[in-house]
Formats: sequence, structure tokens, C-alpha cells
Amino acid sequence: MNVVMIGAGYVGLVSGACFAEFGAQVTCVDKLPERIDALNAGRIPIYEPGLEDLVARNVRGGRLRFTTELGDSVAAADLVFIAVGTPTRRGDGHADLQYVYAAASEIATYLTGYTVIVDKSTVPVGTAREVQRVIRKANPDADFDVASNPEFLREGSAIGDFMRPDRVVLGVQSERAEKRLRELYRPLNLIEAPILVTDLESAELIKYASNAFLATKISFINEMSQLCEATGADVNAVAKGMGMDKRIGNKFLHAGPGYGGSCFPKDTLALIRIAQEHGASSRIVESVVEVNASQKARMVAKIRQALGGSEADKTIAVLGLTFKPQTDDMRDAPALAILPALADRGAIIRAHDPEGTAEARTLMPSGIDYVDTIEDALRDADAVVLMTEWNQYRGLDLRELRSLMRGNVFVDLRNVYERRTMEDAGFVYSAVGR
Repeated sequence: MNVVMIGAGYVGLVSGACFAEFGAQVTCVDKLPERIDALNAGRIPIYEPGLEDLVARNVRGGRLRFTTELGDSVAAADLVFIAVGTPTRRGDGHADLQYVYAAASEIATYLTGYTVIVDKSTVPVGTAREVQRVIRKANPDADFDVASNPEFLREGSAIGDFMRPDRVVLGVQSERAEKRLRELYRPLNLIEAPILVTDLESAELIKYASNAFLATKISFINEMSQLCEATGADVNAVAKGMGMDKRIGNKFLHAGPGYGGSCFPKDTLALIRIAQEHGASSRIVESVVEVNASQKARMVAKIRQALGGSEADKTIAVLGLTFKPQTDDMRDAPALAILPALADRGAIIRAHDPEGTAEARTLMPSGIDYVDTIEDALRDADAVVLMTEWNQYRGLDLRELRSLMRGNVFVDLRNVYERRTMEDAGFVYSAVGR
């Protein structure tokens, strides 16, 4: 099958490479010449484990190519996926759909023969029908269907999520479109991956509802962590006990500094806005957003308290900057809210992250010192703040760590370590909900 992926960012690049691995002929199109030049030179613009090898293998096999030119590719395509960005507009929850509609308008010009146009971007309910209207207006004679095929890729494990999905959601209007999409996903039949076929609106809402529910679990356990600290309970034990209930499950019940990344912050705000526009209630999701913001502020207070009430002139070694491990994504990372608040009150911050420092430099205020090694971060520090649970930080040599530091404060915002172990090593240990 001939597949065109419009947008060679995170979703488009991962999806395009995986479809090529399935055996499709895939062309990734992007408006940014520098991105296409980098990809054609073998340089991957994002960090995602396994992606570089996957792209290289399918480029060598002649199944994957990159270009800035849309015309010939669309004319020969069986399916055209729209995988462009839909950032929050004005910070008020509105998804900015200008790139989606611009892609639809351009696609219309080149359609020849029956083609399925697929929304892969995360878009509000009703977008697929508007894409259909845009294309029909630009090319009344075009033979096409519009479908919705939302992505459920977790940064850091995106390839595994694509190749072994919990489900594939297909929002379609015709049997012809369903048949073509099922043919594209046929390799997943071998692992009996569930395929849910539904209408356009339901497919669009499934994506938002799923992310909002996962964000709800995170905010819930973070709120419980505050209660645990007040009562002397251990949030790890509470989460474990909850997670043993199969109706609840143990995923996303890990207390920490709050959620971040490219999906949860944007999608919860967008779902609230969608509800408002349709006169529906979204009180639970609104509370989720409020709890997440307050959790980040509470982490600042926790660090301040661990330092004796003031961070002024204290050197803080920060381990981890990205919103989660195995990615270089800094979008809405808790570090972006926590570290500037500490720096504003006079803290001296030295930060280490295996992949995120380049992006952090563009987003953080000046004055933060980024170092290349864990040892450089720890040397003569008054305190350590474990911000992101990269594997490199899970097995630290505690005695060596203590010998490098001037102080002995360890603030574990990911609950990686056990209190007794840390205290035996000479640390004053602070965690979340414990």
C-alpha cells in the first residue's frame, strides 16, 4: 500500500516508520526543509529508543522516504495521514487546527482516484467532518473518505506501543474506508490486536477521554500523597493496595511532582474546552488540572522545607529534567515550574539529564548550570533533588554521592529510594507521600 504521512514530527515519524516496517511504501512529508534534510542524512530530530534503527532499516529497504513535496506522493497514495501539530492556542485549551486544515486544503489539490484521508493528529470532536468539508469544497469531484485513527503512543516506548497496541481505533463512515484501514493494519492480526471500529466523533473523543482518565489517576494519587503525609501513611502502600483491585489497576498510580509532556496537559485543557463549547460538565477534569498545578507548587515547598526553610544561596543538584525518562521532551515538564521558582529565591541549581539539557536550555531561565555528569552535579551540593526517574539515577552509589556533597539533603520526587536505606547512608531524606 502507498501511504503518505503529512508531518514528520513525533507521531508522523514513528507511525510512518512503523507502517513501513509493516511493508507499506511510506512517504513522510514535512514543510520544514531542515527536518527533511536531517532525516535524509540519517539524523533523527527526536530521542525515542529504537527509532533511529527502525528508520534506517526501512530507508535502506526502500519502504520509507522523506520529502517536502506533497503532490506526486498524494496522487499515488491509498491513504494520506494528517499528523501535524495541534498545540494549545492562547493557553486556553483551544486546539490550534490551522495546520490540519491547511494540510487538508493542500491534499485536495492532488487527489486522483479513491483515497482515505486519516486524521492521526489529536483533534477536537468534529474535526474530521470539517476536514471532509474543506476537501470537498476545494475539489468537488474528489473520490475520498475521511477517517479518524487516533494515536496512543507513549514517549519512550512508542515503537512497542505501535507494534503491540492495546487497541487500534478506526473512526470511519464507509465500509470502503474500513476495509482499506484494516488492510494497512493487517500485520497486527498475527498478535490479535483488538480493532475498534466506530464513528468519527467517538474515535476523536476516545483519545481525549483516555488521556484525561490517565491524568485523573495521576492527580488522584498525588492528592492522596498529601493526605498520606498528613496522616503518616505511605502512598506507595496505598497505591499498591489500590492497584491490586483489578477494577482499578496499578498503572499511573505513582505519586510524583505532577504530569507533563505533550499530551496530558494539552488534552485535558482541550477536553474541558470541548465540554464548555457543547454545554457539558467537565468538573472532574477541571479538578485534575488544578491538582496537577498545585502538586508542582507543593514540590517547591517540600524542597524549601527540606533545606531548612530557605533555598537562598544553597546549591541544589537536580537529577532529571524531562517530564519522564526515555525521552528528550521538556514540554510541560514539572522541572519548568519547580526550578525557576527555586532560582527566583536564590538557589544555585546544577542540573543533569541524559537527553533533555539541550531543550531545557531553550526553556529555562538563564542562570541554571547544566552539567555532563552526575558527579559534576553533586560536587559540593547542599541538596539533591531527584526530578525524573532515569535508570541512571535508580542505582546511585549512595556513599560516593554523600562524599561528593557538602550537605546531606536528598529530596526524592519519584519515590525511587527507601527511607531507611537513605538514612543509613547519612541523608536527610524527603519523598512524596511517605
